[in-house]
Amino acid sequence: MILSCCAWALSGPEEKNLDQLAELGFHYVDVRPQALRSPQARQCLADLELTVPCVAIAFPEVPLDCADAPVAAQAFSQLVAGLHHARELGAATAYVVPGMDGSPAALERYARALERLAEQAQSLGLRLAIEHFPGRSLPTAAATLDFIEKIGHPNLYLLFDLGHAQISGEDPAALIHRAGARLGYVHLDDNDGRRDQHLGLLDGVLTEETLRRTWTTLGEVNYQGPISLELHPQLPDPLTDLRRSRAVVLRLGLGER
Repeated sequence: MILSCCAWALSGPEEKNLDQLAELGFHYVDVRPQALRSPQARQCLADLELTVPCVAIAFPEVPLDCADAPVAAQAFSQLVAGLHHARELGAATAYVVPGMDGSPAALERYARALERLAEQAQSLGLRLAIEHFPGRSLPTAAATLDFIEKIGHPNLYLLFDLGHAQISGEDPAALIHRAGARLGYVHLDDNDGRRDQHLGLLDGVLTEETLRRTWTTLGEVNYQGPISLELHPQLPDPLTDLRRSRAVVLRLGLGER
């Protein structure tokens, strides 16, 4: 498995951030849809030989589950534009996060919109994933898998976030086994088990044993996609935390490059 990094862990000039990530040894970077828009940033990406495997198309957040049809249509158009940007960057996966309204009506609207979005992604050669997110309408990985299974579209996957599973008290190995072929992407981050802090690995409640079990299970389900470090840009020293987290992954033999 290749190791990627969410570029939004660093703030500041985009070209400088890319250069710093490359200096740390990353060859793969995930981005948000507003990233890599300028010719200068694209050239920097090429010069550094960085690859973009995944784009978080729901940032800035859009109300895809909104009951106001024009607002929802505008949100859908924004996400489709994000899909096109992901394809231009050569990404294989794009992902969204659930909305805040967990009512049955809102979830039904969200499901129908995601079904259409998954179809759009498939036509562009992209996989579409949903990230489970504590405090939102799909707060657990189990609920998100239920939701994906109910929709039933073949191009809809789970983005599994290890830190989020710590908050919801879910067992990573069990969830990965259940997801199986529906596992579309993996985020690695740490926290205190209560807050979504996106700390460096092993800086919170995460243990080496949990990381090893997670990797063993990814192998058992034949997951071939990237794993991506997702750290918070407001950490005191995110660059150092990225360096240490990458070293943890490589020291444990859990990722390549």
